[in-house]
Amino acid sequence: MMPSPTQLPPASPLATANAAIGKYRWTICSLVFFATTINYLDRAVISLLKPYLEKEFHWNSGDYANIELAFKVAYAFGMMGVGRIIDKLGTKMGYALSTFLWSLAAMGHALVTTTLGFSVARAFLGITEAGNFPAAIKTTAEWFPQKERALATGIFNSGSNVGAIVAPIAVPFIAENYGWQWAFIITGALGFVWLVLWFVVYEVPARHAKLSKAEFDYIHTDVDDMAAVAVENEAKITWTQLLKVRQTYAFIFGKFLTDPIWWFYLFWLPDFLTKQYGLKGTQISLPVAIVYILSSVGSIGGGWLPMRFIKSGMPAFRARKMAMLFIAFCVLPIVFVQYLGQIDMWLAVLVIGIAAAAHQAWSANIFSTASDMFPKRAVASVTGLGGMAGGLGGILLTALVQKRMFVYYESIGQLNKAYFIMFLICGGAYLLAWLLMQFFAPHMKMVRFDESDNA
Repeated sequence: MMPSPTQLPPASPLATANAAIGKYRWTICSLVFFATTINYLDRAVISLLKPYLEKEFHWNSGDYANIELAFKVAYAFGMMGVGRIIDKLGTKMGYALSTFLWSLAAMGHALVTTTLGFSVARAFLGITEAGNFPAAIKTTAEWFPQKERALATGIFNSGSNVGAIVAPIAVPFIAENYGWQWAFIITGALGFVWLVLWFVVYEVPARHAKLSKAEFDYIHTDVDDMAAVAVENEAKITWTQLLKVRQTYAFIFGKFLTDPIWWFYLFWLPDFLTKQYGLKGTQISLPVAIVYILSSVGSIGGGWLPMRFIKSGMPAFRARKMAMLFIAFCVLPIVFVQYLGQIDMWLAVLVIGIAAAAHQAWSANIFSTASDMFPKRAVASVTGLGGMAGGLGGILLTALVQKRMFVYYESIGQLNKAYFIMFLICGGAYLLAWLLMQFFAPHMKMVRFDESDNA
């Protein structure tokens, strides 16, 4: 029997407040989540097709490293300019253009017939996929107050894990039954579906017909946000201005040292499991999916943690720093992953999953530092600079460490040593990044470009 209205418990103040404010900003967050899912699905496909492509094109580890390097170089240089383009075009058109182009590039892999052709296709995919995170972070800065940005970032960033979960489930199945070309075509086509939804649903808050005044005011509750609204039409901030402030280098070094670790997981995890444990075909699906399921938990949890600290009364910058330090320590067990894997493969999968989850928790916070420290009109540009730095870090790691090291140890039948060195690098990267961020921006103070001292 249903209770009468008088018997129903009263709504909590939080629920009443949320209902009064509105939740349309979370609809926007879901759109960015799906874009990020597709973005990572498209870039992860090749790592799962590596056994098929190695057989057809006679690749060794060096050939694959070169193809990976082509993606990273293009991604890094794409990041150098794409943030400026998105700041200029605006979020709606900038995000749409990037998604359209990377979807074409992803599908274009199906037409490739040579190893060089794969390098070209990966380069085109890299330069176009560079637009996702600057556009996503700018969207989050436009649609969320400071206290919710890390959570929103963690949620949309978990799309990268969902993409990496879907990939090992779908890609080997498609390749086995329809051929590797169809894996590129089907996954690439998803971006065009997203584009339709984006144009139907998205608009900036100031012009969105479905956004209530209460939610608009809530989004702009931060004093810094209100200042950003007031100067929205001012001249854009230049790279020269950005490179003069210490906060920019905090973000750049944080990305430079940690982004390459995620690239390593994304491009080499299937190979590690194949070479270390002899997994083949669809056997790779479950362990890779488990790693990225854990990553999704880390992404959302990493966004929740500083929000919890802030609600307990901790200043926002301190909450962000404490969360990131805790996350950095969570990566350390990956140093022992091969030893644990000798006991049981699933222990290795668990440890890698925890490290990947920690990376995504770190990402949710480091991306939020861009909107913590810079006005909205500069967020995409700063994110682009940091993304370029992360790409350059990945290039250096691949060219100077992975390519030479993997080829050498593979030639003498000791590939496990190459992986051990890489796991050592993974374990220490985040603590070093945290220390450098602490040096350059100890208080994460909001940049005022009319002030001479922004440290």
